[in-house]
Amino acid sequence: MTPNAWFDAWFAAHRQRSGFHVTRIPFSRLAGWGFDEGTGTLAHESGRFFSVEGLRVEAGDEIGTWEQPVLVQREIGILGLLVKEFGGVLHFLMQAKLEPGNTGAVRLSPTVQATRSNYTGVHRGRPIPYIGHFVPPRTGRLLVDSLQSERSAWFLRKRNRHMVVEAADAVAEHEDFCWLTLGQLRRLMQRDNTLSMEACSVLSCLPGGPTADDGPARHSLGEVISALSEVKARYEVGQHRMPLRAVESWRRLDDEIARPDGRFFKVIAAEVYADSREILHWTQPLLAPVAGGLSVLLTRRFAGVRHVLLHARVEAGSLDVAEFGPTVQCTPGNYRDLPPGRRPRFLDLVLSAPPERILYDTVQSEEGARFHHAENRYRIIDVGDGLDEVPAEFVWVTAGQVAQLLRHSYYLNMQARTLIAVLHGLA
Repeated sequence: MTPNAWFDAWFAAHRQRSGFHVTRIPFSRLAGWGFDEGTGTLAHESGRFFSVEGLRVEAGDEIGTWEQPVLVQREIGILGLLVKEFGGVLHFLMQAKLEPGNTGAVRLSPTVQATRSNYTGVHRGRPIPYIGHFVPPRTGRLLVDSLQSERSAWFLRKRNRHMVVEAADAVAEHEDFCWLTLGQLRRLMQRDNTLSMEACSVLSCLPGGPTADDGPARHSLGEVISALSEVKARYEVGQHRMPLRAVESWRRLDDEIARPDGRFFKVIAAEVYADSREILHWTQPLLAPVAGGLSVLLTRRFAGVRHVLLHARVEAGSLDVAEFGPTVQCTPGNYRDLPPGRRPRFLDLVLSAPPERILYDTVQSEEGARFHHAENRYRIIDVGDGLDEVPAEFVWVTAGQVAQLLRHSYYLNMQARTLIAVLHGLA
């Protein structure tokens, strides 16, 4: 339906005319947002969207105890892909979506990417296109419907509903949307900052992934699940919401909430003007992480079968203690002064990997609705015959086993789902 050359011109035109202007402002200029005098919580006057609160995490001696700001959003958002066959080939309706926090502003995103506050009109903006395909009384055939976690280092127990719906009837055209095949989407994953992580996350949940390469697995699926359960049982993680103004090692200035050492992230305020969004002018807080994030999936073959090395990770805002993440997920600069024994496992191996072992290497940005310039480098690295034995919180898993896990909720985190979608494309 959409030849590659036509898509390239269409997408470039959207980026050129994005009409997005984002300016950092002091907190005092936020409209509709404010700090609670007692707790210091930063929230919207409607009580909707999200709030910035304090969180104390107690994870025992091995992981430690710390305090941090965290985004709290009770409502569940929809990440929905509308699909339809043309000429016997399944196509996906993708959106050229503007987000204030993205570098370059425009990403190729799911058909619908909206919180309940958005699609119920709390912002009093224009209606969300195609939302009727994903909320009752919807029509069409539901291919995927699962709850998956968002970024648990920054959100407290946040979830999104991942949906893929096959349209039953004709679909109206819209200038900000185009139909692409799965093959086209997988090629676009090879480009920096083109396909959004939200789109990749939903694509990773598609049924019928490439399992032809599957065969004898290093571990049974039961053993894989047990490895995650073991980590959940080992750590008694306490998540205690607390006054934002009382969070230790963080300070609030006129225009940011940050650590004096500049590590991890800061909370800032922004004023946004947009030509083609549901609303055209607004202000909001944004979480701005330290640059240089890294998410890496190590892979190798056992008995000729491709495996990936997943890490059972404990994160501050996890819904149930831990989920499988990539082999390495961190911002190396946050660990620059630590001895090797306290650096993330396999980080040094990843940083020193020879170019011929790197199967995938792009820069992708987190969604820009709440994060400012949150770019991370995503890599898939083949370790050859290395890492036959790994620590207990790591496990080698086949693509087929990952597909089975993704039929359910809360097994893989956002970064791992993104890399799995990429792995399918490489296959």
